[in-house]
Amino acid sequence: MSDQDLIARMRSLALQAGREIMKLFATDDLAISHKPDASPVTRADHVANDIISSGLRQAFPDIPIISEEQSNFSKLDSDRFILIDPIDGTRSFINKEIDFTVNIALIESAQPMHGLIYAPAHNRLFYTTTSGTAVEEGGDFLRDAPGPTYLLSGRKKAASELTVLASRSSNKNLTEQMLNKLNKSDCKFIGSSLKFCLIAAGEADLYPRLGTTMQWDTAAGHAILTAAGGKVVRYDDRRPLRYNPNHLHNPWFIALGANVAVPED
Repeated sequence: MSDQDLIARMRSLALQAGREIMKLFATDDLAISHKPDASPVTRADHVANDIISSGLRQAFPDIPIISEEQSNFSKLDSDRFILIDPIDGTRSFINKEIDFTVNIALIESAQPMHGLIYAPAHNRLFYTTTSGTAVEEGGDFLRDAPGPTYLLSGRKKAASELTVLASRSSNKNLTEQMLNKLNKSDCKFIGSSLKFCLIAAGEADLYPRLGTTMQWDTAAGHAILTAAGGKVVRYDDRRPLRYNPNHLHNPWFIALGANVAVPED
């Protein structure tokens, strides 16, 4: 498997899944159920998962896959695996909000090496490249004909006032305490991994997540943001966030754009 083959297949499957998601988004027949942890899941989550998981398994049978919508996880003895979140922001999807995304990432040696995020309702597509950069694709999003791409590199220079992104479902009290310590000009609430992409694109500066996330929630965005010159660090010790296939919960973290200093405690 070459990186180019992987990125091309990730892109094609994400676009296919995104089109099916948008068909279901336009209906009222979401078939909502709940997982054991009480989080919601819809028909669209399952449809997107089937498209992406089956397509990747067919193309790359030797790479283990972990998806949010798998019913069971077996212990992996591998430092190379794929993480999938078929719809990140399912609650947004259910509420007819448009921030939901499709997320696919390749993990190697506990770090996200490649990632793709497709926000179909925003008509935005972001991914890493074989040269180690991150891009946003424009055009018509044809599955077999990529459009023009634009390099992502965060803010051109450090901002005197930060644009901060936050999750609607994060620990609001602790997040507000942290935000009050920052010299910020604006705070926007977005309910998916799109936050990582906006920072990578230089449209925002910082995203603190002081609450529960899973590795499939962050891996693709982490890869894209890192390739754009940013970083994702643990909140407790400010060390880089790492990925373990047998311990899928993330610690609290902070995502920062290029030229943004890690906040002090």
